[in-house]
Amino acid sequence: MRDIMQIFFNYVGVFFVLYMIGYASFLFLAVTVGSSTLYGAKRRNALKNELLEDYYIPVSIIVPAYNEETTIVATIKSLLLQNYRLYEIIVVDDGSADNTAQRVLDEFDMVLTNRPIQRLIRTHNANEVYETKVGRIPLTLIRKQNGGKADALNIGINASKYPYFLSIDADSVLQYDSLSKIVRPVLEDDNVVAVGGAVRPCNGTTIKDGRVVKSRLPNKLIACMQVLEYDRSFLAARILFDKFNGSIIISGAFGLFKKSTVISAGGYEPDTIGEDMELVVKLHVFCRENQIPYRIRYASDAICWTQAPERLTDLCKQRRRWHIGLFQSMMTHKSIFANPHYGVVSFISYLYFLIYELFSPYIEVFGVVTMFIAFLIDFLNVPFMVLYLLIYVVYSSVLSLTAFFARIHTIDQRLEFTDMLKAIGLCAVEVSFLRFILAWVRMTSLIGYHKKKTDWGEIERTDITFH
Repeated sequence: MRDIMQIFFNYVGVFFVLYMIGYASFLFLAVTVGSSTLYGAKRRNALKNELLEDYYIPVSIIVPAYNEETTIVATIKSLLLQNYRLYEIIVVDDGSADNTAQRVLDEFDMVLTNRPIQRLIRTHNANEVYETKVGRIPLTLIRKQNGGKADALNIGINASKYPYFLSIDADSVLQYDSLSKIVRPVLEDDNVVAVGGAVRPCNGTTIKDGRVVKSRLPNKLIACMQVLEYDRSFLAARILFDKFNGSIIISGAFGLFKKSTVISAGGYEPDTIGEDMELVVKLHVFCRENQIPYRIRYASDAICWTQAPERLTDLCKQRRRWHIGLFQSMMTHKSIFANPHYGVVSFISYLYFLIYELFSPYIEVFGVVTMFIAFLIDFLNVPFMVLYLLIYVVYSSVLSLTAFFARIHTIDQRLEFTDMLKAIGLCAVEVSFLRFILAWVRMTSLIGYHKKKTDWGEIERTDITFH
């Protein structure tokens, strides 16, 4: 019996070494490519080697909102300050139980209209439509019964006037130039059907007239660790996938889409909690099945500031939703797996998200449990395991800090010395303790998920520091 257990633990050890080598290699490649891309973009901007602002495409900005009375006005004000020639703003109140709609009506003095909305995509009916103009920018508010975020986005698409639409969360704000930067890939290539932007936590950041005037790491430790996590994710992985048209997720907080292609593909899927990823994977499938030349891009310099949860309970709720959405998207489009028709999307993107995103919490929790059992029955080489874990933490921390400081340097952001120390100190905590807490949350997220698979979820919001 002891020999059988020894063989089992040996195989488990080999598996985890190979698993971590794969993840470490990907992370190193992603951070290297991401950092070099940012530095290259900074040099090009210094030489003014970029598109002139006289070129533009009309854009409809859609803001789905559910119980966002705390942040909705700041979000709209940031959109009104965009340095862009032609766009409209559509706010969709998805049956909020608070004063979300009333805050918008009072702040912008909107008028009830009889404006009809096309039925390009099937959605719940609109109850009321309000309109106004703020300067030269049309602002529309649609009030509807609750149907989920995907349904709110779909009715926004139906109501939009322009050929491209931008989706943005109601707890986010854009920098003054974010809209002009996220449309650049479309201007460079007619085949671009979607563009994702960079999302950064705004906790601790002061924004005035669409410009960051003060940026500090958040005081709350949970939010602070998410700053490091976001930079590693949005700088590294998404830039790497962008190099080979392999992006299969665009954050729902900030994404630009070609309306005609999205409508042809069926719009957002209302029966999913991860409507953002599901739409992007659907676009890959639709374009390849119909032999439509396409590109899905990532604009690393188009920045959206969003609120990161400051409480662990709220963070766990968020990551539970994200993992359910990932599961739904991967299962809905499982035909992509090991399918030569989808090329690198199948053999790199889908495979990575399957192993290192969907299955990773189960693998990691299994590894911790196995290690604990091996220790109890005296099968664990403690010095080796301690060294193994230490190497993992140091390696992951170094790459996370590389991504973080590369982002800081390439956008010419000044960082206080105390913030530098905080980032270095919390990095190891984020890649070890917080990661394993969230791994447990993600592992258990699918238990009973059918009951609330389209639920927006409730996360505590605070006022965005925006002037």
